[in-house]
Amino acid sequence: MRKIMTLLCAMTIMLSMTACAQNKQEKETKEMKKTLVAYFSATGTTKKAAEKLAKELGADLYEITPEKPYSSADLDWRDKQSRSTLEMKDKSSRPAIKGICENIADYDVVWIGFPVWWYTAPTIINTFIEAHDLNGKTINVFATSGGSDVKGSAADLKKAYPQYNWGESKLMN
Repeated sequence: MRKIMTLLCAMTIMLSMTACAQNKQEKETKEMKKTLVAYFSATGTTKKAAEKLAKELGADLYEITPEKPYSSADLDWRDKQSRSTLEMKDKSSRPAIKGICENIADYDVVWIGFPVWWYTAPTIINTFIEAHDLNGKTINVFATSGGSDVKGSAADLKKAYPQYNWGESKLMN
């Protein structure tokens, strides 16, 4: 009886050690994933959210910068001829960006952030996505908005780029 009890105790200890080692390995694998927070911010609101998210995740930051900065007149959504209104009316619009993220291949997870415009992502986000090879990465989105949710924006991006691995989405106001 003592031998059986000793054997059972030894087996329990071995199983516990194996489980602990497996949990540690899973945790290390998660921690080893390199994360990038790429964001477009027209007024600074999304920039603040991106900085907060990057700090929480221990991620690197990359600003998606338009080649031609947006003025307040460009952002006047009430003006049917403003730059942002015209871009959002034309789903094929791809506003030029300054450069690309040269080391995008180094990242396993990419968070893409933006202000919600007309219930979806600004077309400059499409420019960013199309300028980078995001295959094999998990892409998450975050957005800032005065009244819209991020779900519609995330669904639009998933529909436009079904070849990518889309993860979570969050609204960060």
